[in-house]
Amino acid sequence: MKSSSKGGLVYSTDGGRMCPGCRRPLADCVCKAVAATSQAGDGAVRVSRETKGRGGKSVTLIRGLALEPLALALLAKQLRAVCGSGGTVKDGVIEVQGDHCERVIEALKKHGHNAKRAGG
Repeated sequence: MKSSSKGGLVYSTDGGRMCPGCRRPLADCVCKAVAATSQAGDGAVRVSRETKGRGGKSVTLIRGLALEPLALALLAKQLRAVCGSGGTVKDGVIEVQGDHCERVIEALKKHGHNAKRAGG
């Protein structure tokens, strides 16, 4: 039997299911609240262009936005409208089809984000 580094109580009749991170009942878990308040990285939004794995087509990537998924999807929709192209949100990263780095940086600065160009 393997011993886990986080091993311990998984279920308790006292509180029900337990969170493996903070070891509290799921109803009293503080892990999500701590993750929501902490800002990712240095607070700068990084805008870059990438072509890897896309058949040579360029995509503008926006990373480092500390927003909830719904707000992130809304901002992605606005950025796609500004650029006049398609895109998506994957794992907290906004992807806009095409090379629109300068337009995206201007739009993000209008929304009050600290946007920087990353990469070449």
